[in-house]
Amino acid sequence: MMLKSVTESFATLIHGLKVGHLTDGVIQRSKRMILDTLGVGFLGTSTEVFHKASQYSKIYSSNISSTVWGQPDFRLPPTYAAFVNSVAIHSMDFDDTWHPATHPSGAVLPVLTALSEALPQRSKFSGLDLLLAFNVGIEVQGRLMHFSKEASDIPKRFHPPSLVGTLGSAAAASKFLGLSLTECREALAIAVSYAGAPMANAATQTKPLHMGNAARHGIEASFLAMMGLQGNKQILDLETGFGAFYTNYSPKVLPSLDSHAWLLDQQDVAFKRFPAHLATHWVADAAASVRKHLVRSDRDLLPADHIERIVLRIPDVPYVNRPFPDTEHEARHSFQYVACAMLLDGGITVPSFQIQQINRPQVRELLRKVELEHPSDNLPSFNTLYCEMSVTLQGGATFTERSDTFYGHWRKPLSQEDLQEKFRDNASKTLSCHTAESLIKSVEKLEDLEVCSVLTTLLKGPSPPEASKLSSM
Repeated sequence: MMLKSVTESFATLIHGLKVGHLTDGVIQRSKRMILDTLGVGFLGTSTEVFHKASQYSKIYSSNISSTVWGQPDFRLPPTYAAFVNSVAIHSMDFDDTWHPATHPSGAVLPVLTALSEALPQRSKFSGLDLLLAFNVGIEVQGRLMHFSKEASDIPKRFHPPSLVGTLGSAAAASKFLGLSLTECREALAIAVSYAGAPMANAATQTKPLHMGNAARHGIEASFLAMMGLQGNKQILDLETGFGAFYTNYSPKVLPSLDSHAWLLDQQDVAFKRFPAHLATHWVADAAASVRKHLVRSDRDLLPADHIERIVLRIPDVPYVNRPFPDTEHEARHSFQYVACAMLLDGGITVPSFQIQQINRPQVRELLRKVELEHPSDNLPSFNTLYCEMSVTLQGGATFTERSDTFYGHWRKPLSQEDLQEKFRDNASKTLSCHTAESLIKSVEKLEDLEVCSVLTTLLKGPSPPEASKLSSM
């Protein structure tokens, strides 16, 4: 008997996993991921990059269409609805982060909401169907990232959603569409030829397109596989296949379905409290602690002119080392900016990354005082990194604080109340209070929904009269 290939074992996983394989823990964790992803997606519809991507996508039309989240009068073909919704999700870098490092949900959820609307009415999908396909898409990403040590660290060459996200999207779509075992394998092979985007486009308006393309290309790979398009049958086994994207690529055949254990059961995700690169959250945490030594009450201002030196001891992550950011996207990827904004303001929020905030004279003055150090024990991994911050005042007094884990990290998860509050804040400019609360309840009971249309109807956002009220707020 021929040994199964790695690629074949992935196809078997996608094709063979059933609702009965879902555990209570995976259902609960994935519902939190879905709610958070919807919220950051609604917020992202206000961004310039979303506007540009959606304007571009209007050139495409078909008889089949899906909802663009929060836009009641705007529909697109399913591949492009998934594209713009995924761009919205990653447009502020506010989406969930996993270990090994990727943003797992943004490439998967919009695929499923788009497909659930686009398929014939006779194909009724339940909440459990959506949860299963979502988790298949997440699982495939996690399994692929365990094949290389490089994937465990904060990325240096390729942006992970453009790699594993594309295959996770194809896996989720294949599961949802009911592809055969052979078609699942072909979808993965096709998806690999769509994969890959360089880290040089981090901190630019192009980075959110990585997520959008992962969603769109995953659907396309699945549709093409359904039409009989063929690719390399060992695409995940070969260094010249998926291994081309990673050093020390060492793929292994997956365990049989009988002994399947979900990675999400073993490793939770991190949820962000402000929209910036995850590594900056340790910096914000340490800066908040140092600030307590410098500012005695909420009414007092930071004595910025008395600060002589700010030292951040962090891992060496070149694309988050931006001493003087000039755009909101650069500021979201700047250890230095997040440290200074937290010291000055005592908090980081969505408006913290507006250009007028970034260009404040007090911020620019503080940025000139920041130095980075990279201790040898502080490795670029979201599972182990820390930030130690020292602020030295004129006269020599120095205050030092260290953050090993911030609130929202998988070791210190957001409470359900705080996660829901984040969703409400993010959705408030797009949805009415009633719709937002209905969505919270629908996601909370997702496994009990008989049809997904209950969820997708709410994603359309306000009716025209409600929309005019919200826009005037």
